Amino acid sequence: MAALAHVSHQTVSRVLNGFEGIRPDTRQRVLDAIDELGYRRNLAARSLATGRTGVVGVIAPDNPTFGATSSLYAVEHALRDAGLQPLITATASRRSSIEAALEFLHGRSVEALVIMAPSRKVLEVHDSMGAEVPTAYLLTGEERGRWSVSVDQQGGADLVLEHLYAQGHRRIQHVRGPLDSIEAQLRADAYTRFMARHGLARLRMAEGDWSPQSGFEAYRRIDPTATAVFCANDQMAMGLIHAASDAGMKVPEDLSVVGFDDIPESAHMLPPLTTVKQDFRAVGMLAVALLEATLAGTEPPSTEPLEPELVLRSSVAPVGAAAR
Repeated sequence: MAALAHVSHQTVSRVLNGFEGIRPDTRQRVLDAIDELGYRRNLAARSLATGRTGVVGVIAPDNPTFGATSSLYAVEHALRDAGLQPLITATASRRSSIEAALEFLHGRSVEALVIMAPSRKVLEVHDSMGAEVPTAYLLTGEERGRWSVSVDQQGGADLVLEHLYAQGHRRIQHVRGPLDSIEAQLRADAYTRFMARHGLARLRMAEGDWSPQSGFEAYRRIDPTATAVFCANDQMAMGLIHAASDAGMKVPEDLSVVGFDDIPESAHMLPPLTTVKQDFRAVGMLAVALLEATLAGTEPPSTEPLEPELVLRSSVAPVGAAAR
């Protein structure tokens, strides 16, 4: 390759490793030689030469929600932009599956990990196996201090509930996510605190599994006195609105419904869904920036929870709208 480009081997190495200070025409000759020869970088050889693999392991849930998928794409792209190689594996919530995923990644000499932890079980298994490399946690809480990257879940739930309260709703019910979900628990806790803070009766929560079908089924457990329902994600809100319509209820005239996540479909539901927008892309990019700084020995960025945004649409109306 060096001979074809009429440069030294050191110059080829500098181009491959992204060094600055190389003349544009020289860099282009090396890149043209790479294309002509069909060169592919040998990571094993690079590891022997530098003592680094440049590989970052990523653990993702095997039943990803919209948020997890969006964050995963952001992590992958950010790692590649940083010159690192993502090695992604999915895991179920069983201990054996989580252990196998971690052993697989550590066996490939990853330099760091990004763990997308939808449940505390993932954290518990990881802790029990020991943290061998720097690890960023894509969580929705602050359980790992500066190593956690998240959106403020309590803040997002408060935005929803304050909006419903401002519309006159006092009988508000919550459809929560799975019991083992970190984000579901945080949103449910925020609901409980909000109702207590305002002296409102906390209606019995209905549990779903994030799917539209579970939201559809949760409608059967909605208190007949409820005037509004806060669903822990948009998919469950979609199913609940469907069930309400089948039962002859009008949304929002008879029942206001809000979701969480702002999936693309939420703007096109009937009615369009009021929801909380989370910047999943920013979460993924921040996790990579944290690891990149740690590996480079530089000051890591702040990992304060990112601010959510309330997206107002047509699924909420003031109490008594149907009587007008």
